[in-house]
Amino acid sequence: MKPFEFSSGTLPLLVSIPHAGTALTPEVEAGLTDAARLLPDTDWHIPRLYEFVQSLGASVLVGNYSRFVVDVNRPADNQALYTTATTGLFPETLFDGSPTFRTGQAPDEAIRQRDLRQIWQPYHDQLAQELARLKQRFGYVLLFDAHSIASVIPRLFDGQLPDINLGTNDGASCSQAIADRLTGICQQQSQFSWVLNGRFKGGYITRAYGQPEHRQQAVQLELAQVNYMDEQPPFGWREDKQRQLQPLLQGLIEGYLEEAAR
Repeated sequence: MKPFEFSSGTLPLLVSIPHAGTALTPEVEAGLTDAARLLPDTDWHIPRLYEFVQSLGASVLVGNYSRFVVDVNRPADNQALYTTATTGLFPETLFDGSPTFRTGQAPDEAIRQRDLRQIWQPYHDQLAQELARLKQRFGYVLLFDAHSIASVIPRLFDGQLPDINLGTNDGASCSQAIADRLTGICQQQSQFSWVLNGRFKGGYITRAYGQPEHRQQAVQLELAQVNYMDEQPPFGWREDKQRQLQPLLQGLIEGYLEEAAR
């Protein structure tokens, strides 16, 4: 399978969706625990949730492989992004702390280096290439890294996660004006809770490609999955919930574009 799906747009915006993939390599599939075979840490349905961005004219990059093969939102040297509990480039545990692989069945280092070259690297090559193309055309470029996660994961955070979790790497990945615009949009509604740079400040993609001093802005949005899907297997899509969430998502994307164009 190709490492990603990509569509080129006509706006200075690239929407990256790194964790919606469910494809597995034979080596990974053979070693997964029964719990991991359900792919519980997938960003389920995110491409469907963000279908509207293509009609707006955004470029879209979607990873095809599960993060259990290789996590394209982690640095290639596997340095930790958070001091609290997290998962790595080749996740050995699920978000709940249980093992990803049966004892002795994880892929070996040679397989992992192959997957780094054939899956991780092409995703980042395409991401960098499209950002460069858009910046060349418009003079600036916006990256929106789209994620979701179960709303309650005690190992990663206390209580229930806010509905909308915006990350700007503590202000380093985008301008203050953009951060203010996005939080202002969240403040104008009361249905969904939100936070800026809370538990999720942005993963490797946001941190590596957010360079506001070079007119390259990056924002991550981590959505609590309870707002558009069932959080238990088979992780079904909830059209009723999605319809309520969609206006806020579209407002955030449009506000991002409008503020950057000022």
